[in-house]
Amino acid sequence: MAGPRRLPAALIVLLLLASVAGAQKAETYKVRLTPVSMDAAMKVNIAGSGTATATLNSAKLTISGTFEGLLGPATTAQIHRGSATGVRGPVILDLTISPATAGTVTGSFDLTPDQVESLRKGRLYIQIASQKAPDGNLWGWLLP
Repeated sequence: MAGPRRLPAALIVLLLLASVAGAQKAETYKVRLTPVSMDAAMKVNIAGSGTATATLNSAKLTISGTFEGLLGPATTAQIHRGSATGVRGPVILDLTISPATAGTVTGSFDLTPDQVESLRKGRLYIQIASQKAPDGNLWGWLLP
């Protein structure tokens, strides 16, 4: 009689182990947003700082952050993809940003396999533009 009772318990244990093994752990990326001037003339128009967290759960990327100290209201926030960490690249996603000198930046996206690979290789960065610095005020790379 002990045999029939063990089989269901063993089956339950196997099912639980399979579900735990199949679940993916979320990956967290930190972003430090800092001013980066592209030339000397631009230095007088950029200021501020911020932080953000990016969480990748399966292929879903969620961004949440704050910024402050801009010299003019924020106008856009975007995720760009460079060819390597530290190398500028094209816009791939638009974020939502507070149109102010301080506020929040957020977004949630389903990434393609190629975009997930770029994220894991440190090729994605956030760029915030402002009225005083339309080509980029704050930048920050998404790094583990």
